[in-house]
Amino acid sequence: MSMAKFLTAAALALLPFAAHAERGSDGDLKILYWQAASTLNPYLSGIGKEVDAAALVVEPLARFDPEGKLVPLLAAEIPTKENGGISADTTMITWKLRPGVKWSDGGAFTAKDVVFTWTYCTAPGAGCAASNAFDGIKDIVAKDDLTVEIKFAQPTPYPYVPFVSSTTPILQEAQFKACMGAKIASCTAQNFAPIGTGPYTVKDFKPNDVVVYAMNPLYREAGKPHFSGVTIKGGGDAMSAARAVFETGETDYAWNLQLAPDVMAKLASSGKARPVTAFGSMVEYLFLNLTDPGSELGDKRSTVAGGPNKILSDIRVRKALSLAIDRAEIAEALYGDQGKPTCNVVPAPAQYVSTANDGCLKPDVAAAKALLDEAGWKPGADGIREKDGQKLKLSFLTSTSGVRQDTQAMLKEYWKALGVSVDLRNVSGSVFFGGDAGNPDTRQKFYADIEMYTDNSKGLDQESYLNKWTCAAIPSPATQWQGSNMPRYCAQDYEALSQTLRKTDGIPARADLARKMNDRLVQSYTVIPLVHRGNISGAAKSLSAVSMNPWDSELWDVANWSRAK
Repeated sequence: MSMAKFLTAAALALLPFAAHAERGSDGDLKILYWQAASTLNPYLSGIGKEVDAAALVVEPLARFDPEGKLVPLLAAEIPTKENGGISADTTMITWKLRPGVKWSDGGAFTAKDVVFTWTYCTAPGAGCAASNAFDGIKDIVAKDDLTVEIKFAQPTPYPYVPFVSSTTPILQEAQFKACMGAKIASCTAQNFAPIGTGPYTVKDFKPNDVVVYAMNPLYREAGKPHFSGVTIKGGGDAMSAARAVFETGETDYAWNLQLAPDVMAKLASSGKARPVTAFGSMVEYLFLNLTDPGSELGDKRSTVAGGPNKILSDIRVRKALSLAIDRAEIAEALYGDQGKPTCNVVPAPAQYVSTANDGCLKPDVAAAKALLDEAGWKPGADGIREKDGQKLKLSFLTSTSGVRQDTQAMLKEYWKALGVSVDLRNVSGSVFFGGDAGNPDTRQKFYADIEMYTDNSKGLDQESYLNKWTCAAIPSPATQWQGSNMPRYCAQDYEALSQTLRKTDGIPARADLARKMNDRLVQSYTVIPLVHRGNISGAAKSLSAVSMNPWDSELWDVANWSRAK
């Protein structure tokens, strides 16, 4: 299959919705994200709560629709070989920008802003959360105000990573030019109120609490947005968020309702709201820290420089933990029809899914115990294994969520049967998923042996997603703790596959390489997949045109949302 066919409808914009009343005529839209945003600059976080909150304001050149297909946004069309946008040797992609687009402050959006955004993210010392999206780029050039050339250091058959999806939007050079390098995190005014081209502007932002938006008077689409203002309220938990939309009607839309299936069914029966769902590539993972999280290491804690994890650096221990898990039981008990047990980092789309790891679907406690015996961990008088005077005791951190705490409890019991002691801890999602380099409880700091959360790819192609676990993506003080490689996994065979994938053309060949990378990760037991999750949120029945997008920002088309009359 050719890349052009894979990107069916790539050159087509989303069809406009039917004519609607005057812009802003539907009043205020209330959205509840129980994990509150801590910044409105996606380059400082990369996690969903910040990316989504920023998506109302700042936009990329293109994004993915609910089927995972590319559609142009700030670009006039999707570049392909057929339309001359991709060079014959695939070392360059040329983006033609949509003419007449204005920043919300009245300035013209031009190719120079695109070039600046690349320079901003890749500047030394920046600690940009999306830096891996720009790997392999030799240069980016503004040929004129509406033409951007991205030049790659080698043939790059899939060039749709930089400036594609809500994780890499364009920033205004005039606003951010003084925020380069190590200053990236300290530009509070810019990070809390970016100027954008999207349907809304930031009116007020209280970090870890609430964002209030006003209509962008210069938004390019006539009659949109339909709501005059938007409020995204943060805080609470999934249960309180669900009640706010399904029972009390206090909010119009509630995000990420990770609730037990019987609880969700009862809430949905109220009739005030409807579940909005889709299955994409979302997986609930365990991440095992290969570095030492001991507090006595100070600044070297959970870094490569601090040395290997005293327990989890042994693959036999990591594999034993995985073998003991009953994924089917977790999925059925805690997710119902919104969860499927999985052994893969990449559970979708179908052509990318490996079958090499399916043995994990059935737990094998006997094999797990044998591995721990082989590794020298023998049961002590209290039933907890020990070796050389050290107990097999692990710390386990995740975000505060009923389903996650239930998952922690189930995992603790599975591991207790092996003779492994586990200390459970949870912190607010706003903190755990925050980008504050000074906070000790973030997922990037990873001051624990094990942590758990959900991640997923943007779009159908898996190159960018799998590159999250390359050596360069390891968080550290040098990157201001930005980075996506939480286990601190670094393997040369994986790096080689990543480089090969970048220059490989054709979906079958790319899918084969993606499966091999998936297998390397899974069989390293540093990333342990648990459940292939469906995206589920709740929308008031009065909301129209709401479409769940499992491949990009959940608020990808908020400009189209309206209130039924």
